[in-house]
Amino acid sequence: MSTYLPVSGWCYMTNDLMKEIIRVAVEAGERIMKIYEGDIRIEHKEDSSPLTEADRRSHEHIVSELKKITPEIPVLSEESADISWQKRKSWGKYWLVDPLDGTKEFIKKNGEFTVNIALIKENALAAGVVVIPAQKLIYRADINNGAFRRNYDGAETKLTADNNLNTDNLKIVGSRSHQSELMQTFVSNFENYEIVAAGSSLKFCLLAEGKADVYPRFGPTSEWDTAAGQCVLECAGGVVLDNAGNKLQYNTKDSVLNPYFIGMREYNEAVLSWFKALN
Repeated sequence: MSTYLPVSGWCYMTNDLMKEIIRVAVEAGERIMKIYEGDIRIEHKEDSSPLTEADRRSHEHIVSELKKITPEIPVLSEESADISWQKRKSWGKYWLVDPLDGTKEFIKKNGEFTVNIALIKENALAAGVVVIPAQKLIYRADINNGAFRRNYDGAETKLTADNNLNTDNLKIVGSRSHQSELMQTFVSNFENYEIVAAGSSLKFCLLAEGKADVYPRFGPTSEWDTAAGQCVLECAGGVVLDNAGNKLQYNTKDSVLNPYFIGMREYNEAVLSWFKALN
């Protein structure tokens, strides 16, 4: 049974609270995997994006548990995103949740889907947890302690993304099957590059681990898609910048859609300028 945990301090993330958030995300992942291992029934939202029973079950579990653990902190989840801006703009802090990021990957059964829970304070990231249920991997980060990775039953490794970024041999996170015209123009700036294919918020985690260098995003995303992964990358030493070169922020406007953005495991002025030229 969950216990109410009072929170304090700038990032509001005590060790006990982090353990509880990881527990909630892992349990949500276990609910997802029960459906993943069977026949997946697919519905569609009004915007034609896919929805499954796994999305719903994960959402219900996370929201229910967060309300028990921190009843004073509101929750915004992809599956309950109809909270008005009039209400949201008064929030000083809140949980931002994507209960199943990468529903298309879930449907394809390629294992590259995640559970994302982030804590936002004053429009900025304070903490984030990314769980990859099919791989039994946990990424967790907070602004006071940094970013870490571990298997469900393994020891933690601290993540450091800020090695020298080599533009002569760049690993760029992108789509397996299709590169947009903007993406093709972006990669044409580099003589030698490799496309690293990945789904969901796993893209940010690859940068945080140093397995990829740059993640340019020229397609639509919502704030719950990026928050937890961005937190992991930034707490590992990387950056996520919008199309004006500013840090990606949260809950600053009516729409929850993000602008185009670029993640880099190390800030690079040339890479940023090539990205900004396409916006």
